[in-house]
Amino acid sequence: MARDLFGRGRRGPFDDVPRDDRGDEIRVTDRRRIHVDDGDAKRETDDTPGNVETPNLKPSYVEELEARVRAAEQKTLEVNSRFEQLRAQLQRETDETRQRLNKAADERARRETAAFIAALLPVLDNLQRATEAAENGSSPEVLAEGIRQTAASFEKALAAAGVEPINAVAEQFDPELHEAVETVEVAPEDEGKVVGQYAPGYRMGERLLRPARVKVGRPAARGKQAGD
Repeated sequence: MARDLFGRGRRGPFDDVPRDDRGDEIRVTDRRRIHVDDGDAKRETDDTPGNVETPNLKPSYVEELEARVRAAEQKTLEVNSRFEQLRAQLQRETDETRQRLNKAADERARRETAAFIAALLPVLDNLQRATEAAENGSSPEVLAEGIRQTAASFEKALAAAGVEPINAVAEQFDPELHEAVETVEVAPEDEGKVVGQYAPGYRMGERLLRPARVKVGRPAARGKQAGD
């Protein structure tokens, strides 16, 4: 039964007709299309459960700590990068300094070698003059003088290079500076001393170039001392 606006029963034109006599009910399908506004559709889409923004449940102090950690990590990366740059720069400067020092040392060695060779040239000149004098039949005195001049020139060249002769005769025998070639019996006061020299020794500063080859005194035999 149909009802009115106030919910009361209201009889219709077919209420008195039996249900079987009403025939088939007429069904009406509404085929009209409804156009939904894009804004409304967007709002409906945004309101779907999948697009709802998840609330941030972290406490504020946790977010602050995470921010500090990220800042510390960034600072560490910057410090490491700066350290690598400084290390590369230091290595480059060290290599350049080493190359510069090596170059200076090589140049100094070449200069010293050239100076020593230049000092030996007068020795060669004296040797050549002595040879010419011998070939021309000069007297022995002239040849001896030429040889003395040659030896003096050579000693001067050695002294200019920092080479010093080792004084051995009458000195106490020193195995660091002297090489004993022979021993002879001597008086007690000369025991262990160098009494003769076969070849002089030379040193340059603290470096020994060649030990002096010497004759060393030894104590006399017991029987000979008793006989004396």
